[in-house]
Formats: sequence, structure tokens, C-alpha cells
Amino acid sequence: MRPKGNQAFNIKVLLLGVFIAFFLLFLLRSSLSLSSEQTPTPILQTISAKANNCSSACNKIPGSLAQALIHYTTSAITPQQTLKEISVSAKVLEKKSPCNFLVFGLGHDSLMWSTLNYGGRTIFLEEDQNWIEQIRRQFPMLESYHVAYDSKVNQADNLMYVGQGPECTAVGDPQYSMCQLALKGLPSEVYDIKWDLIMVDAPTGYYEEAPGRMTAIYTAGMMARNQEDGETDVFVHDVNRVVEDKFSMTFLCQGYMKKQEGRLRHFKIPSHRYSMGMPFCP
Repeated sequence: MRPKGNQAFNIKVLLLGVFIAFFLLFLLRSSLSLSSEQTPTPILQTISAKANNCSSACNKIPGSLAQALIHYTTSAITPQQTLKEISVSAKVLEKKSPCNFLVFGLGHDSLMWSTLNYGGRTIFLEEDQNWIEQIRRQFPMLESYHVAYDSKVNQADNLMYVGQGPECTAVGDPQYSMCQLALKGLPSEVYDIKWDLIMVDAPTGYYEEAPGRMTAIYTAGMMARNQEDGETDVFVHDVNRVVEDKFSMTFLCQGYMKKQEGRLRHFKIPSHRYSMGMPFCP
């Protein structure tokens, strides 16, 4: 019987040893697995590094903004508008951008307006083709179009009279208007886009034979009224001059004026498109 008892004992010891070995192996594998989770693999390290690099790249200022900062820091030419005048439009633009911004005029402040509307669409309308080419060589990223004006400052009184007629107070698309004040030769996208802001700082209007801003002011007001809905902020510069003063108050309406700062007036014009009984001016 003893030999049998010793054999049974040996088997039990062997089984116990195998169990202990498997248990130790399990603990070792668990430890290695936990260690691998805590220590990133080379692939995870690479992904993490790329993510960090992306984050730092995303925090950089856009190239167009950098270019604008460098340009205005090194340029001796300053925009025609004063700091206080610019601040009026910039404050509205800050709330609405990125948005659609139409500017009558192409000047030394154009890069600034385009940059302040970063991510939106800013279009400049200019009367001088040579000036457009000059600005394009310097700032090719600006979107500008040539516009021909067939009016003159010395015709302002007559155009003011014409503007009181029913064909000029009827709300509609300016490109199909029967009103003599409506600009009909603008690029098609200018009529199709819903503008959030419109600034009238052109064409030239400081002498009798200059085109004057009569038609630009009128057309800006009609674009705003013809929008599907909402309100359009319209700014007119140089309101110290007779034409800009009278035409802005008449066709953008004193009742829609929100503020005047220096030579700049700010109007907020609501859509008239589906309000048949709405008066031309409040």
C-alpha cells in the first residue's frame, strides 16, 4: 500500500506545481499587459506627436492676417477713415463676420476690411481700372470688380427729383429697376448675394464732374430692402458733403440711421420684400 500512497502523493505535488506555474504565468501576462497600456507604443507616440504639432499649427494666426499686420505696420499711408469712424463699422463686422460684405470703393483700407471679415466674402467695386490692377498686384487675394458710372455730381439735384417717383420707391431687384438711380451694370453675383454689410465709400464725389455717390447710395438701399429677410447694415462715408448727406438721409432714411461718427453714418435697413404696406422710410 505504501508505494501506491507515495505515487498518489507525487501526482498531487505535480498537479499543485502545474497550477502554481499557470497562476504565476497569468500574473506575469497581466503585469505585461498593464505596462503596455501605460507606456505608449511607437505608433501611439507618433500619433500623439502629430496631434500636438497640429494643435500648435492651429493656434497660429492666418497668413492673410499676418500680411495685413505687416502691411499696416510698415506703411506710411493711412486709411481715409479715422479710427473712430472705422470702429463703428468694425464693431458691427465683429458681430456678423464671417459674412458677406460689399464695399463701394477699393483703397488703402481694403486689406483691413477683408481681413476683419476673415472667412467671409468681401467684394470691392471700383471705378478706376488702373487702380484695380495696381492693388491686385500688391494684394491678389482681394476680390474686386470694375464698375462704370454714368452719373455726375452736377446731376445730383435732378437725380434727387427723379428718385421721388414711384419707379424709384418700388422695392425690387436693382438690376431690373426702371429707376434712373439704380446701378444695372454690376457683376451678377453682386445682385445674387445676400449682403450683411454694405459700405459706400466710392465713387469719387468731391468735384462737379466726378461720378458722385448718388447711384451707389440708392442701389445699396434697394439691395437691403430687396433681401429675403433680416436687416442689412449700410455705412456711408463723407456725409459732410452735400450729396452724401442728402442722398443717405433720403434713400437710406433718417429713421433707419443708428449712429453718426464724424463723416460716417450707419443705417440698419430691414427687408421690405414681403411687406407690401411698408413705407419706403419709417
